[in-house]
This record gives sequence, C-alpha cells and structure tokens, in this order.
Amino acid sequence: MVTSKAHAVLLASPGMGHIIPMVELGKRLLTHHSFHVTIFLVTTTTSTSQILQQTSNLSSLNIVHVPPIDVSHKLPPNAPIELRIELTMLHSLPFLRSSITSINTLPPPSALIVDMFGLQALPMARDLSMLTYVYFATSAWFAAVTLYFSVADKKIMETHAESREPLPIPGCKPVRFEDTLEAFLSPGGAMYEACLEAAKESVAADGILVNTWEDLEPAATKALRENGVLGGFTKGEVHAVGPLVKKAEGGKKGAVLQWLDGQPDESVIYVSFGSGGTMSENQMREVALGLELSRQRFVWVVRPPCEGDASGAFFDVASGVDSAVGYLPEGFVERTEGVGVVVSLWAPQAEILEHPATGGFVTHCGWNSVLESVESGVPMVAWPLYAEQRMNAFMVSEQLGVAVRVAEKGGGVVGREEVAEMVRRVMVDEEGVRMRKKVKELKLSGEKALCVFGSSHHSLSQMTKHCQVYVSQNKL
Repeated sequence: MVTSKAHAVLLASPGMGHIIPMVELGKRLLTHHSFHVTIFLVTTTTSTSQILQQTSNLSSLNIVHVPPIDVSHKLPPNAPIELRIELTMLHSLPFLRSSITSINTLPPPSALIVDMFGLQALPMARDLSMLTYVYFATSAWFAAVTLYFSVADKKIMETHAESREPLPIPGCKPVRFEDTLEAFLSPGGAMYEACLEAAKESVAADGILVNTWEDLEPAATKALRENGVLGGFTKGEVHAVGPLVKKAEGGKKGAVLQWLDGQPDESVIYVSFGSGGTMSENQMREVALGLELSRQRFVWVVRPPCEGDASGAFFDVASGVDSAVGYLPEGFVERTEGVGVVVSLWAPQAEILEHPATGGFVTHCGWNSVLESVESGVPMVAWPLYAEQRMNAFMVSEQLGVAVRVAEKGGGVVGREEVAEMVRRVMVDEEGVRMRKKVKELKLSGEKALCVFGSSHHSLSQMTKHCQVYVSQNKL
C-alpha cells in the first residue's frame, strides 16, 4: 500500500479566471487527497492579490506571491493579451526555480501543475525531477482542440481559415469558423506558432487535468481518453476533475448582497463581463438602456470603457474605481434606483450567483464564469468577447441549452432592444423556464461528479495515486 505523501507545486498565471481554478484545485488536493500544496501566483499588479485575499479563505494553503512583473516595455504596441501573459510567465521562471529549490519542508516538491500559460516552466520541473501536469481551466472541447493542434496537418488549418468550413476535431463536435480562436486562423503567424509549441508541450506532460466532468461533455472527455482518438498522442492520461469553482463563503454581507436579500427569488439578472473584459462607451450605453428597457431587476458590474481590444482591462484590475459609473447614460442610475444596483469593477460573483434572488447571468462566457453559473443553477445570456469564449458560448447555448446567445455584430454595437430581448428571454419567457430546469439538472450532475464515488473525484484520485507511487519509488 502506498502511503507516501506528495507535494504539488501549482503555478497560476495572471487573471482571476486563471487564479481561481488553480486555487480551487489546490484546495481539492489538500482537503480530499492529503497533498502538501504550494501555489505560486503570478500577478502584474498588487490588486489581483488583494482581491483574491478578500474572496478566498487561503489560510490552509501555502501561497507564494511572485513579485509583480511589468513587461509592457518589451512588447510592441497592441500586442495580443496572450503574448503579454506568456512573457510575464517567462520572466517569472527565475523566481519560481529559486523558490522551489529553496523549499526545505518535507516532503519536497514532487509535481508541478501549470496552466496553459505556464508551460515554459515544465522543462525546469523535469530538471528538478518533478512530475509535470497541465491544467486546462477550460472545457474538454477546447482542450481537445488544443491537443489536436499538436498533430494536425498545417493544411487542415489553412483550409479551415480559407474555406471557413467547420474545423473537424476527432471524436468531438467540429468548431465553427466564427468560434475558432484567432491564433489558429493565421498559419505561420507568431501566435499560431506559439500555440503550436504550447500544444506540443502539453501532450508531452505526465498528465493533463481538465476542469469539466464526464456527464457535461461525454464525447470530448471520451475522445481525450481513448487511444484511437485523441488519447493516443498524449504521454500521460487525461483527467476530467471538475467542476472546480469558488463557492460562496458566507460572513459579513456587503451592500449588494443585502439588496439581493430584499428581492423576490429568481428575479434579478446579474451582469458581468469578467475581471478583464471591457466594452466601448457606445456599447456600455446600449447595455444600460437595454437593462432599463427590459424592466427587470439587475446587478451590473461596470468597468471603464475601452475602445480597442475587448481584453483591454485584463492587466488593470484596480484602475478607474471611481470613474466607471460616470460613463453610464445621464440619469440612468437615478431612474433605475431600487430596480438595479451598479457596482464598479468587482463584486462577489459566487455569492451573487448562489443567492436565491438571482435568476440569470449576462456573461462573457469565460469558462470559470460558465461553471460558476451552472453550479449555481443560473441560466445565461452568452455574450463572448475574446479567446475561447465563443466556443463556450456555442456550447452553453447550442449544445447544453442553458443560455441564449447575443447575435454576432462583426465588431458593431449590440442595440438596446436586443439587450432587453435577451434579458427577457431568460428572465420572463417560457424559454427561460426550460433553461432554468436544465441548468439545475446540470448543477446536480456536477455535484455528483465531485462526490467520493463520482467520476471527477475518481479521476483526480488516479492522478494523485500516480504522484504517490512516484514519490514512493524515488524515495522523495
């Protein structure tokens, strides 16, 4: 019988959508599998750390904050957000290696778990005789696309980009051209090559973890495991270990939660486009007027507008705290007083989604937000902004049937009438009733997967046993 304990080091890249899933994985390894856990958080400003400390009870975890790194002077203007994150992670490696080799507690680190932006740390882990794991805080469908990318013929990608026909993925639903990650559409480009290298590094890891569960994505999880499909070209096994999401923690209630306490059940729509998502000033105005036109109660987390990239606020979590509300239409806050609450920059999302008064969620469809909504039993208005969010929006609206999707405008502005219509479809129409029933069924399915005899608990147990055997055999 293997009794040796393992020590996992987790490396989280910048952004709450990356940090929260990694922290939740660390909690799970600690509380359910008796692992020693050290988590390195790479942040670009102190604000991300401060928000994290306010929203998670991390006293049981060993958290190491990597000193903030500014790489803006090393990048060209308008560099993709993915490139900026990768460069930030690259410059974090010396601190990471020094810190890992300085750990003198027992047991010593035996495994490194990174997300998609931390892959550059895997060769270092191998040098230190550590097992390597990649954690996809994404859908299994997106993980399948990424892993398939490592072996796909370049001509397949070129044909997809030129013909705009769906991209076939073995064992999975094809990806529509309009939902494909931008980097995949430029074969030979810098981001294309970076994604290709990331995919090759991922399949070479000792194991892959995905924040999903089998009943949510049966076809994709099966394809990732089977040797004759996608599992045949990954070195290690693929483990579906989700849904790992932050849960409401109770404690003192702020003004938003107190306001929700006074609203009828399932009567409030929550509107948030993530910690890094932004809109133009015109779009922000139309959202405001659409909410007003819908005549539904709402909680809206607003950020100062950005006229460029929709991910423009990704590295500026704490900027503009006092200015966001000032961009709303004149008189909007006064006209909606008592009906809605406007919050600048940040709100306790898990607590809001789990509140009985919340009946819908207008979301950018970051995977973390999708899972939090599903695990709160809340249907969605899917409004993707960037990265793999369009794939997520397709999944929740077309495959799972728990969301309505805002129509693509090709960079144009979604009008107030459509905003109001989408909100009412979820909150008032019979369609919303059906979606609410379906999402609550998925909620129970996710909870079951994490139970002791559930599929995700079993899958993570297989990974932890692999680590423990490695520790025992190598006398770490």
